Amino acid sequence: MTEPAGPGRQVPAEPPTHICVRAERPYEVVVGHGLLGRLPNLLEDVPAWTTAVRVAVIHPPTLISLAERIVHALTVAGKQCVRIDVPDGDAAKTAEVAARCWSVLGTAGFTRSDAVLGVGGGSTTDLAGFVAATWLRGVSLVTVPTSLLAMVDAAVGGKTGINTAEGKNLVGSFYEPAAVLCDLDALASLPKAELVAGLAEVVKCGFIADPQILEAIEPDPAAVTRADSEVLPQLAERSIAVKARVVSADLRESTSIGSSVGREQLNYGHTLGHAIERRERYRIRHGEAVSIGMVFAAELAALAGRLESGLVARHRDILSGLGLPVSYDPTAFDDLLQSIQLDKKTRGGTLRFVVLSDLGRPEILAGPDEDLLRHAYAAIATPS
Repeated sequence: MTEPAGPGRQVPAEPPTHICVRAERPYEVVVGHGLLGRLPNLLEDVPAWTTAVRVAVIHPPTLISLAERIVHALTVAGKQCVRIDVPDGDAAKTAEVAARCWSVLGTAGFTRSDAVLGVGGGSTTDLAGFVAATWLRGVSLVTVPTSLLAMVDAAVGGKTGINTAEGKNLVGSFYEPAAVLCDLDALASLPKAELVAGLAEVVKCGFIADPQILEAIEPDPAAVTRADSEVLPQLAERSIAVKARVVSADLRESTSIGSSVGREQLNYGHTLGHAIERRERYRIRHGEAVSIGMVFAAELAALAGRLESGLVARHRDILSGLGLPVSYDPTAFDDLLQSIQLDKKTRGGTLRFVVLSDLGRPEILAGPDEDLLRHAYAAIATPS
């Protein structure tokens, strides 16, 4: 597998797109091609970054040569760098790995004015964010997502976290990065299964906020699964813009009251999805689990009389057209329900599901009857 173009390589000079997240501490998400080759220059206008003397580059082993090139470029730009190699995937999101990162920072003498740079997929950026948020109660963070999932979801929005035996992302914090750099060239080296999994979060943005995303996918879903797709940059930018708007209005998921929904809408498909991930011991890709979770949420909304059946079918058609799963083990409901009870999206002992009443109209379904949940699950338990 080849890596994306890194610092020092010949890269196109086309201007990137800048998407501002206007949260408590505003920051920009930069989207374009050849960004890694211009990384030091792109960060020149980020005050929290320019004052940093030391930079910890946290990355998975699969991106070691890219991380080395980044370290070289930052060193030339005057930074003192250390590389921290962490496991791939969810194996990185543990207290033990976070503690090892803290140890490296302590040994290297990192102060509050220094910075952490997370390079990799969503698990790596989640971990890097958590480490940055907790070291000396917060140091500057820059994320460089290299997967579609991380670009449109994990690296944008200020949620950081690690997993525990009891569930996914149960330990974490809201901590905004100083900047996010999304180099679309990185998608060329992404395994197709990972790219397809990332598209689940893109589809989610389409259903909850931007139907034009769905309209761009539907004419030829298979074409969108290619890294060289002409549509993919547009889908990435529109999805990031959705998240930026939602997060700008509700960073801490605090405006969902009663049936109204703020940032919690980004959890569409995630309540069941996280339970599936836990049952599979995180061997299923996040996007695959969320895809199943979205179809479940659509079936649940239809059974509750909130969503018309045509939109349920549209969920299935789009997701299956992309090669994503839309059904799960018929025997798993009781295990999944028990896991959902532990999920961080339960409020005061009441289960809460993000559902739709129409395209772009997310709502909260609080405290659904268990029989309703069983019937909705039965609709996804048998492949259509």
